[in-house]
Amino acid sequence: MRDVNDPAADILPKDAPVGKPIADVFPQSVEQSVPTAFNGTSVTDVAFEEYYPAIDRWLSVSVVPSDGATTVYVDDVTELKSTQQTAQRLRAESERATIIDSLIADVLEGLVGATSQNAIMETIREELGISDQFQFVWTGEYLVDSGELVISGVEGEQGQLFTAVRESIKEGRAIPEQQAVDQQSPVLVQSLSEDQSVPEPIRAAGFADGVQSVFALPLSYGSSVYGVVGAYAETEAAFSDHVQSSFETLGDLAGYAVNATQNRKLLFTDTVTEVTFGLGVNSPLVRVSKSSEAELTLNGTVTPNDSGLKCFVTVSGSNPEAVLDTVTTMSETQGGRLIRQTDTTHGRIQLTLADAAPLVVAINRGANIQTATFNGDESRLVVELSPDANVRSLANALGDGEPAPILARQDKTKSSTTKQEFQSELNDRLTDRQATVLRTAYLADYFTSPRGSTAEEVASSLDITGSTLLHHLRASQRKLLAAFYDE
Repeated sequence: MRDVNDPAADILPKDAPVGKPIADVFPQSVEQSVPTAFNGTSVTDVAFEEYYPAIDRWLSVSVVPSDGATTVYVDDVTELKSTQQTAQRLRAESERATIIDSLIADVLEGLVGATSQNAIMETIREELGISDQFQFVWTGEYLVDSGELVISGVEGEQGQLFTAVRESIKEGRAIPEQQAVDQQSPVLVQSLSEDQSVPEPIRAAGFADGVQSVFALPLSYGSSVYGVVGAYAETEAAFSDHVQSSFETLGDLAGYAVNATQNRKLLFTDTVTEVTFGLGVNSPLVRVSKSSEAELTLNGTVTPNDSGLKCFVTVSGSNPEAVLDTVTTMSETQGGRLIRQTDTTHGRIQLTLADAAPLVVAINRGANIQTATFNGDESRLVVELSPDANVRSLANALGDGEPAPILARQDKTKSSTTKQEFQSELNDRLTDRQATVLRTAYLADYFTSPRGSTAEEVASSLDITGSTLLHHLRASQRKLLAAFYDE
């Protein structure tokens, strides 16, 4: 090398000596393009872009031979290359996310007609496992009794890796899917062969099969975990933030679908299993009944949502406001209010219970709560289950470290109430005047929106005052709702 100008000196190693062969001076690349151009009897006229690890730069290099000398032009294009690679990565991620979203949309469409937990898991496996986005996809059922996973099926190219997964489950090793179930949240492993949290046999098999990443997705609803999905992919970038978010949506909706199938069984079955459980101190209402020496009776609940399960409870034997103050300080409750206080030791309160409370656990597992009384050690929960429901599994979920005691169990035939029977029962509850006022208001479109008649107009047609009308309407509506919601 005869000479080097200042811009080239800034790019090349600072100790590049003049007078040495350029192959010794120029940094090394994988392709060795510069030394190759100077090999042989003449210099090759060539231009290329390469990455040079020694200086951590991308260089654009042009070798231009001429009479008596060869000029090597060098330009640092690292920033340009980085921008191009980022744009390429983002395009690839966007294309992958679009494909995954389409796959998951197909899965969700399939969930609509699924009638069982097995059918739901099969839908997920078949739609995702046959896609070229994943090496394979497997699903497992979570057994509450033992905390174990049971493989329900697999789709895709299993190779050595799925065998290692299956053996690790048998041996009780902490695979990503088990972690996802235990944490009730997804687990992402982006470098399968190097992640020390993954059992060694799975890491080795993943390396052998060329699988680099796994996403473990629990299928849950509320506090109940029904199963898990394990998706394995060949690249570390397979599970972008967007793809993870799409999978989490799938997990939520699949868990909801499993819960819905359980409720559907209970709704349409002709027979039900009625089970009485004893409740322990893991129930916040049991602890409150003990500390306040009160008996609490569940009057009813409102379907659980993101804010929790709303419960309406009658308090006997203690000050309702004091009971409310006690229960709302517990971690399992998310607020409450006093509805009414009949006297110093009787009243009704409203509570919102979090997912961990036994009442919520029972509902999330498809149980229909019949009655619940909380009276210290005599606390009882009576539920209806579908005939094929796993009673022992529910007992484990309701217990605290050990199954909740099963105090009684019987199969019952559901009796359907005809329209005529319902109307007859309602008529028995209403006075003649209440029935007349309620029917007149209904036929006069008082209950439509916008109203076809005002209270004054309905009252005038009945030749009563407006206040009397409202008094009769409130009484008759309460009896109507009681007839509908009573056992």
